[in-house]
Amino acid sequence: MILSVDGVEFRYPSHLVLKDVKFEVDNGDCLAILGTNGVGKSTLLKCINKILKPQQGVITIEKDEVFKLSRREVAQRIGYVSQRHEGGRFTVFDAIILGRKPHITWDVTARDMEIVNRIIKILGLEEFSLRFIDELSGGELQKVVIARALAQEPRVLLLDEPTSNLDLRNQLDVLEIIKKVVQKQQIAALVTMHDLNLAIRFANKFIFLKKGTIFAAGGFEVITPENIEEVYAVPVAVESFRTIPVVVPL
Repeated sequence: MILSVDGVEFRYPSHLVLKDVKFEVDNGDCLAILGTNGVGKSTLLKCINKILKPQQGVITIEKDEVFKLSRREVAQRIGYVSQRHEGGRFTVFDAIILGRKPHITWDVTARDMEIVNRIIKILGLEEFSLRFIDELSGGELQKVVIARALAQEPRVLLLDEPTSNLDLRNQLDVLEIIKKVVQKQQIAALVTMHDLNLAIRFANKFIFLKKGTIFAAGGFEVITPENIEEVYAVPVAVESFRTIPVVVPL
């Protein structure tokens, strides 16, 4: 087990967002967090990353409580990609090398440079490496922030709707890259998504959130018409196409 979330509850002053959320993620897992808008998916990621502090519950990464770790220690273990990204007068290369900051004690090393160059190549950003990030399209910037998170060499990768600004080709490419990194390095990825069919292609575990709590969790066995209709209030069929389950609204 690499990550444990046990009995997490979080509320804003006006309303309860998460209640008694508990699950575990193992090395090599890609977990898709699913549910309607406003159900608490992004809030859950922020609690795991110590951006928000739950009123109840314990979150541990490799048996260490997240809220007992320093911000630097959290950044060494958890890479986070939020929904919104700010531009700036950084080059793509400089923006990605910022992902090495939690590991740099004095100055950038040859290993830091090697890691950044390798990730730039993996994500196909070579032609953009010296371009300023405020000159990029939304999809290009999305790939840069994902690259920066990967440069941290995290044990757990948190991605909040990482494909929202990407075209179909880049959606598939980025998710495939993340999946390969997770499996090769035996880390874990938690991803919030709205596209159920993309989630099915990418993830091996799934959580459906409803009213701030876990409605269903597990492997492909929880991808059922009944669960989807209960969570999204939309009748669907789940068919198989070339052995891949496909969700079709009715």
